[in-house]
Amino acid sequence: MNITRDIAIFITAGVSALTVQAGNLDAISNKDATSGLREALTQAGNAAVSQLGTQDGFFGNDRVRIPLPGNLQKAEKLLRTMGMGKQADELELTMNRAAESAVVEAKPILVNAVKKMSWEDAKGILTGGDNAATEYFKRTTSDALTTKFKPIVHQATSRLSLAEKYDAYAGKGAELGLVKKEDANLDDYVTRKALDGLFVIMADKEKAIRQDPIGQTSAILRKVFGAI
Repeated sequence: MNITRDIAIFITAGVSALTVQAGNLDAISNKDATSGLREALTQAGNAAVSQLGTQDGFFGNDRVRIPLPGNLQKAEKLLRTMGMGKQADELELTMNRAAESAVVEAKPILVNAVKKMSWEDAKGILTGGDNAATEYFKRTTSDALTTKFKPIVHQATSRLSLAEKYDAYAGKGAELGLVKKEDANLDDYVTRKALDGLFVIMADKEKAIRQDPIGQTSAILRKVFGAI
C-alpha cells in the first residue's frame, strides 16, 4: 500500500518538532496548523482502515491475527484431538472475519476525531513520540469504536455453534483465574482485539513514516511546517 506524500511530510515535520520550543509552534497560525494535521491524520487513519478492512486484513497478518485467548488455546488442541479441528478453524476464521468487517466502520469515527482536534492536541502530536497520533486516536475514539464494532462482531459470531460454548468455557476460566475477565465473552474479546489491531497498524504506519519520510509537501503543509 502506498503512503501519500502529504502524510510523509507531516511525519517529517513531527520529528523535527521534537526539538522545537512550544513558543515557535504557537507562532504558527492555529487554523493552518490544524488544517494541515487534519489532512494528514485523516489520510493516515483511512490507510490503516483500508489495510485491515479487507479479506485477510486480520486473518492473513500475524501482527493482528486474533487467536483464542490465553489458556483457551488448550481447548483448541483438545477439540482437534476429538476430531473437531474444523470447528476450531471456523471459530478462529470467524473471529478474524468479524474484525475485518467491523473495522471498516472506523472511518467516520476517526474523521470525526480529527475534526474535533484542538490546537493543543495538534501541538501534542507534533512534539510527541513515534505513536503520538495513534495515541490521540486511541484516547478519543476507543469508546465510540467499541460501540460501533460490537454489534457487527455479534452478528458474525452468533452464527457459530461454538460461540455459546466459548462463553461458557471462558466464563468458568475467568472464575478460576485462567482467563482475563474481559476475554470471557466472545464478542467482547473480538471487539477488543479488533481495536488493538487497528491501533497496532496505525502505530506501525506512523512510526515507519516518521523514520523514512519521502516526497514533497502540499502548500498547506509547506506553510505550516516550513515555519517550524
